[in-house]
Amino acid sequence: MAYYYDQPSHTFSEYLLVPGYSSSECIPTSVSLKTPLVKFKKGEKPAIEMNIPMVSAIMQAVSDDRMAVALAKEGGVSFIFGSQSIESQAAMVARVKNHKAGFVVSDSNITPDMTLAQVLELVEETGHSTMPVTEDGTANGRLVGMVTSRDYRVSRMAPETKVADFMTPYDKLIVGHESDTLSDCNDLIWEHKLNQLPIIDENQHLLYLVFRKDYATHKENPDELLDCHKRYIVGAGINTRDYAERVPALVEAGVDVLCIDSSEGFSEWQKRTISWIRAKYGDSVKVGAGNVVDREGFRFLAESGADFIKVGIGGGSICITRETKGIGRGQATAVIEVAKARDEYFEETGIYIPICSDGGIVYDYHITLALAMGADFVMLGRYFSRFEESPTTKLSFEEGVDSYVPYAGTLKENVTLTLYKVNRPCATAVRSRFLRCSRTPG
Repeated sequence: MAYYYDQPSHTFSEYLLVPGYSSSECIPTSVSLKTPLVKFKKGEKPAIEMNIPMVSAIMQAVSDDRMAVALAKEGGVSFIFGSQSIESQAAMVARVKNHKAGFVVSDSNITPDMTLAQVLELVEETGHSTMPVTEDGTANGRLVGMVTSRDYRVSRMAPETKVADFMTPYDKLIVGHESDTLSDCNDLIWEHKLNQLPIIDENQHLLYLVFRKDYATHKENPDELLDCHKRYIVGAGINTRDYAERVPALVEAGVDVLCIDSSEGFSEWQKRTISWIRAKYGDSVKVGAGNVVDREGFRFLAESGADFIKVGIGGGSICITRETKGIGRGQATAVIEVAKARDEYFEETGIYIPICSDGGIVYDYHITLALAMGADFVMLGRYFSRFEESPTTKLSFEEGVDSYVPYAGTLKENVTLTLYKVNRPCATAVRSRFLRCSRTPG
């Protein structure tokens, strides 16, 4: 016979925070939302910390390489969807890791024997007027010159004119080298009054382009999340079936953190997956697990070796788990119970395992509630799918239809607004049993 809970479970919309006294020091700019992504021991620092408590969901309509770069620039992490071939997912991860902050892999490349007409077609197709000229026309070919809009005049040149006849040849270019930092490259750009700087290796093969216009962009993203090699941090979703093939490919591509993508995490299959990763990689490969909604589920995954644990079943905007399986729990109740279990585990073992509230976020203030109730960060799907950087189809009017989401603009402008809303109540002294002084103990 089933066990009956004495009290019903609750959603975020059933709660409000009670504000207390706010001093002159309680202002949004005084709030730090930095939070751990993976577990760590008391007195130590986590291997990965996020500058904002937001990650994007492991969904095909949400998290690809473009979303990963955009979110990392703001300080969060995107988990690239796993419902694709291993090769395709690994390629997305590699593109993020190769997209060094400020260093751009060229996607408009030409050869010396191409014509002006072909150059104009490529400009029309990509919108990029800067084109490296390489021997084989690839992004990593041997650099022999550059073409920009200043190198040709459509009204004075025949369409069949060869690129070799009007390009700026290599011996007249200012170039950077593989060992140069972004600061070094920007110094060269300003010293020589350049709009772009090609970066080459020791064999003169093109690696990246650094643009003058990106210098200001780089300064606009002080919270960008980078690894020790100044590359963007990126996550990836895995399953409990092909992990023996998928995980090595993702690790080889440079993934920073993995997450088992499942609606129900309290299972032997997740334990087997984590155990296989630990046996092959030890603690060097970080992996989150879930989802769970109670103390027992948390303890199971914690003892299985999960680096973070996702909380929530059926609360997502398009999730049908409750309808198909009849399982789940109100998201607020689930977060409160699992957060308590997380704190108990920390007291017992000295190991802090971050929890992620996944699903049930309808309004921005729900993020504040999730954090106040004990979540270390939140995973969002529909929220991010509305942005310019997501791969999903978007509409420009509010009502929307099935399989579409309303267009909301760029990720940066929306995340900035959301975090401002989150910061305001966090800056206020809140009389709530859910709000803790710090999300990073020890």
